[in-house]
Amino acid sequence: MTTRSRPRLAAAALAALAFLGGCASLAPDYQRPAAPVPAQLGTAPADASATTPVADIGWQSFFADERLQRLIALALDNNRDLRIAALNIERARGLYGVQAADALPSVGVAGGANAQRIPGDLNTSGQSVVSRQYSATLGFSAYELDLFGRVRSLRESAQQQVFATEEARRATHVSLVSQVAASWLTLAADLARQQLAQATLKSQSDTLRLTERRFELGVSSDLDVQRARTTVETARADVARFAGQVQADLQALQLLLGTPVPPELMPGTEATALAFTPLPAGLSSEVLLQRPDVAQAERDLLAANATIGAARAAFFPRISLTASIGTASSSLSGLFGSGSGIWSFVPQLALPIFDQGRNRANLQVAQADRDIRVAAYERSIQAAFREVADALAQRQSLAEQLAAQRALEDAAARAQFLSQARFERGVDDFLSVLDAQRSLYAAQQGRLTTALAQQVNAVTLYKALGGGWAATTRTADAAPAAAQR
Repeated sequence: MTTRSRPRLAAAALAALAFLGGCASLAPDYQRPAAPVPAQLGTAPADASATTPVADIGWQSFFADERLQRLIALALDNNRDLRIAALNIERARGLYGVQAADALPSVGVAGGANAQRIPGDLNTSGQSVVSRQYSATLGFSAYELDLFGRVRSLRESAQQQVFATEEARRATHVSLVSQVAASWLTLAADLARQQLAQATLKSQSDTLRLTERRFELGVSSDLDVQRARTTVETARADVARFAGQVQADLQALQLLLGTPVPPELMPGTEATALAFTPLPAGLSSEVLLQRPDVAQAERDLLAANATIGAARAAFFPRISLTASIGTASSSLSGLFGSGSGIWSFVPQLALPIFDQGRNRANLQVAQADRDIRVAAYERSIQAAFREVADALAQRQSLAEQLAAQRALEDAAARAQFLSQARFERGVDDFLSVLDAQRSLYAAQQGRLTTALAQQVNAVTLYKALGGGWAATTRTADAAPAAAQR
């Protein structure tokens, strides 16, 4: 065998081993755990008008109010939690790049010089000698041949972590959309309550002045005056209470937006009657798999499953290669001269024999992590099922409550009108008027509270079914990510 043929044979052997290294993996075959929930979400038939999957209903389509749309867009641009989630993706991608680099050899160039003086008493000639050596090499060091898939499994685990962080960002995005909508609607309801309390305070103040005048004329008693003053102070306390709630709502919304709320985007009282796109009532539990938090839990499970492959591979031999080729000479001018070529090829084999049970313990930890991820995945589905089921159960109840509250408000308004008329004719006393006014005020406040609960329920159901990721339909940049997942 000639000297020139040896490097070629070494390179061919390296290529063959590298090819074999990519053909093995000891990770368990992944099977998605069965969902530990009933197969059906809700008992009512699906709404015929809701034919589009909820996850494909863009938030601009679901939230039709232009002010709310602009607020959501503002939050998506400035919210710090969403910004942190996006940066976590960049970090995970960087870690994956570090892990993926181990699958290929790192090639480097090295150059060096060595000068050494040997004194005469250590030299056979009796004269001091200065020796010099120059070298320039190209090669790689300690490249592991992944015969049993250890590096490959670690790379797969890192890649699944990247996908998990992407799903975490998606979950943050979906949650942010629903939180902004719910906060804006809550602000609208509290503004309406405040306005109602202010209107009631004005009306009750007028009644108090009238009652005081009647008392001065001897028509009403002091008891009637004190009862009227009680309703005025109650309304004044409500005005102050709702003013504080409005300020708290503004601060909460501002935190979500990451910037002050523009005055032109403040809600009006008409927002309390805002309706949304109809959502289906009866669905298969498979729609829960579209939720980003469930998808994130499955990505974590896949990462743990791949880590088991790396732990298993640690029981088998590890082969690493160090090789270089270059030139060397005793003089710098002869570094690239004829006959100065050098090469080295250093394969190494490491086989664990007795490691105090370290590899077995690492495998036990990896398997326990996988089992923990299975339980976390199943729990995420159970939590998602409960969230959707609760929202579906409350939806019909809230619709009936709101209808009842509206009927109660109409009846209370009619009773207040009749009570005022009977009092003015001297048929009833002033107490019946005050009772009718308090009943009407309570009915109006109850109607606003129930209307808000119905709106928040719709927003919660939209988010629970995975809606709120796309702006209108699936965005162009979301489609490749979904296909990659």
